[in-house]
Amino acid sequence: MSSKIADPAATGERRGSRRAASRTRTRGITGNTRMFWVFVGPFVLGLLIFSYLPIIWSLVLSFFEAYNTVTPSKFVGFQNYVDMLTDHNFLSSLGTFTIFALFIVPLTFALSLALALLVNQVKVARAFFRSVFFLPTACSYVVASLIWRLSIFNGVRFGLANTILGWFGIDGIAWLSTVDPPWFWIPIVTVRLWLQLGFYMILFIAGLQRISPTLYEAAYVDGASPGWQTFRYITLPQLRTTSVAVLILNLIAAYQAFDEFYNLLGNVNFARPPLVYLYGISLGTIQDLGHGSAGALILAVIIMIVTLLQSRILGFGKAGD
Repeated sequence: MSSKIADPAATGERRGSRRAASRTRTRGITGNTRMFWVFVGPFVLGLLIFSYLPIIWSLVLSFFEAYNTVTPSKFVGFQNYVDMLTDHNFLSSLGTFTIFALFIVPLTFALSLALALLVNQVKVARAFFRSVFFLPTACSYVVASLIWRLSIFNGVRFGLANTILGWFGIDGIAWLSTVDPPWFWIPIVTVRLWLQLGFYMILFIAGLQRISPTLYEAAYVDGASPGWQTFRYITLPQLRTTSVAVLILNLIAAYQAFDEFYNLLGNVNFARPPLVYLYGISLGTIQDLGHGSAGALILAVIIMIVTLLQSRILGFGKAGD
């Protein structure tokens, strides 16, 4: 019976190679980890300092009296929350948001989807049209609101909107007046639409490009006519995940409406969303940071609950269309 005797030199060489490879992998992992924190560390630090710490401190302030100071003085428990939930002005601001959401969410969804379908069908200068419609997204909400107020919907006699109405013999409208009818909703809704349609259009275009062309070819073979039938039975079902994401993001953005209301109308009682009212409490003449913090956390909880319910009802995150 013969047996093979391993060469000690070869065995040692293989062991040395394995140890060297292990050390190389360890150094590689350590180097990658170091570079990860070099790039991500400043962002995480900024997130902790400018986002999470203020949220935690706002939670602390919501249980105390805090007038004209960020230092809590007297513990009041849940009284600030009870006061905000029974405050007529705060509840009225939530009603203003509801009206705003009923306007802005369906309009943004329908118009951004229509723009995406049109731009996606363009064969020439497609990138140009995408850029043109997406460009307003880069504009500041404050700047856009001031343009709407000073140039388009300015006063009774002046402004682009009243000039166009004058061409048809229609008297000028006080767009931002407090009297009925509430014309102020037109400037508020149109400025928000102009600012955000391009963003949601890009989301829908990305969803459209994920749809396989073979689905449309199979539909045409089965007799489906191009247009409404293919849109209803192929395009819209395939855009289900994108549609739910657009609705959720749009509703959250509507809850956070501030710039257009504040710059077009100011801190008025007849059309004041929650953030404008909370801004007036916390940083206005009262500077009641206790009640302001409680109201902000109530609003945050409402946003989370509505978002979770919407995700649950619409099935956001479910696998497959």
